[in-house]
Amino acid sequence: MDENSRNLMLAIGLSVLVLLVWQEFYVNPKAERQQEAARIEQQRDAASSGNATANSDGTIPTSDAGEAPAGSASASLKSENEVLAETPRVTISSEAVSGSINLKGARIDELKLNRYHETLDKSSPLIELLRPGGSKDAYFAEFGYLPNDEIGKVPGAETVWTASSDTLSGDGSVVLSWTNEKGVKFEREIGLDQNYLFTITDRIINNGGDKIEVTPYGRIARFGEPKIESIFVLHQGLIGVFGEEGLQEVDYDDLQESKVIENARAETGWIGITDKYWATALIPNQSFKPRFAYFDKGQTQYQADYVGQLVSINGGETGEIVQRLYAGAKISSLIDQYESDFKIDRFELMIDWGWFHFITKPMFQLLEWLYGIFGNFGVAILITTVIVKAIFFPLASMSYASMAKMKKVQPEMTQIRERFAEDKTKQQQEMMALYKREKINPAAGCWPLLIQIPVFFALYKVLFVTIEMRHAPFVGWIQDLAAPDPTSMFNLFGLLPYDVPQILMIGVWPLVMGITMFLQMQMNPAPPDPTQAMIFRWMPVVFTFMLGTFPEGLVIYWAWNNFLSILQQGFIMRRHGTKIELIDNLKSMFRRKPKEAGE
Repeated sequence: MDENSRNLMLAIGLSVLVLLVWQEFYVNPKAERQQEAARIEQQRDAASSGNATANSDGTIPTSDAGEAPAGSASASLKSENEVLAETPRVTISSEAVSGSINLKGARIDELKLNRYHETLDKSSPLIELLRPGGSKDAYFAEFGYLPNDEIGKVPGAETVWTASSDTLSGDGSVVLSWTNEKGVKFEREIGLDQNYLFTITDRIINNGGDKIEVTPYGRIARFGEPKIESIFVLHQGLIGVFGEEGLQEVDYDDLQESKVIENARAETGWIGITDKYWATALIPNQSFKPRFAYFDKGQTQYQADYVGQLVSINGGETGEIVQRLYAGAKISSLIDQYESDFKIDRFELMIDWGWFHFITKPMFQLLEWLYGIFGNFGVAILITTVIVKAIFFPLASMSYASMAKMKKVQPEMTQIRERFAEDKTKQQQEMMALYKREKINPAAGCWPLLIQIPVFFALYKVLFVTIEMRHAPFVGWIQDLAAPDPTSMFNLFGLLPYDVPQILMIGVWPLVMGITMFLQMQMNPAPPDPTQAMIFRWMPVVFTFMLGTFPEGLVIYWAWNNFLSILQQGFIMRRHGTKIELIDNLKSMFRRKPKEAGE
């Protein structure tokens, strides 16, 4: 490998190292993407107004009647079971989810994901996505109407709806109803499919003679500080697609600074909150004005909400408003199906496919297809890596062919450097003349490597963000490809009866990765520069410790990719008559250096 190519590889390796260190130890807040609203809306505390479903000033609600009063932290919070027992409820029971709907306020505020547990142990608690207001880390979805004196009261937080059934099952529905003092009847049909989509159909029955108008809204409120996992790799926070504005992503800390982020009215789209594997999203069926908001009234609260378009209803007629709520696991095929079936604008962006979306998603689809064939996500990773290597084999061959030519003229290049050591301009001119005479393009060995970088990061992204890898077993002791290797060389991989610090959790696969990385680097001549040589010598060690805490699927991919690269590089170098320096470099490491004179 010539010096230019070696420097390029060094730069790439150091860049990856810097990014990984940055990810692990320091999070640099993203640039502010939204213009802060001209003024921060003044909201009325729901506890004092007695109406958390709509504020009397015509704005979307911002709090929950059960939240802790300012200055008391969580003093007024109750256990979840206590809160659930205080109000009448409709039970949610399907194969995918379980929970309940609070008839007081018609709020969807208890939801567990039946197919996912907190740990590998099937007896561990189910993932709890939504929790009722007034309990710790409340998280709920709510639909309502802005106040309108002409039609009388609208259903509020204190409104107790009447339900047509006490259970909402998969592919079923339940109808809630309530009539105000002016005879306007509100009906809300809540349907649930076999997975994670709720369809909310509101019917406003105008029994009077005059025309009435209502304005719907929806909100998702989340209290407390959500757990963030590797913000550098994927977005976790508030998210939405708003018509021509497209995708909007807002981090929790950015929203704390901005307080309120208003967006222009959109004709299509959705708005919600996303975690690494789970998400909630409101999906209006009409134009809407979206907003992200942050409040701190005793509890930290993040809110994604919208105001829908005005609906006019003549006397004796019925108005209908259809809205949807997605609350569940971020399964790519399911999200794509919903996007197609219900014409949800760019709903696929609920999953953070990253900058290389055009590479990342097809690569995931390949992994998913292979997983369907072999039934093992780890095997799918190995085969996908082989396919990627095969696709880029011509580029790799071109790269090493160029390196072989560069190596043949290495003695002449060394002579030029020595002859014109003091005249860098002349040295560069002679180098270019040599390249032209020998028909060598120094960049030819670099471009194939650069082209492969987006593919590498795309696969890295796929393995990190997709829920399919969560709790997915491979072989042997690897029972969760989304978790770090559970073994460590520092307690002899579990043979010694003591635990080791997290930083020393260097298991079998991180060791394999480090060894293969070391061997790959030893296949080329040692760098003449001592500093470069030292960096190349210690880089595998640094990467071994850093990747020891990474998801096992990523480490297996990296180790397997290194192994294939060794085979590929050896084959190409032999075909082009380039010497493989592996054995000589290994021997030199153990060869005793001669003592200098005078020692």
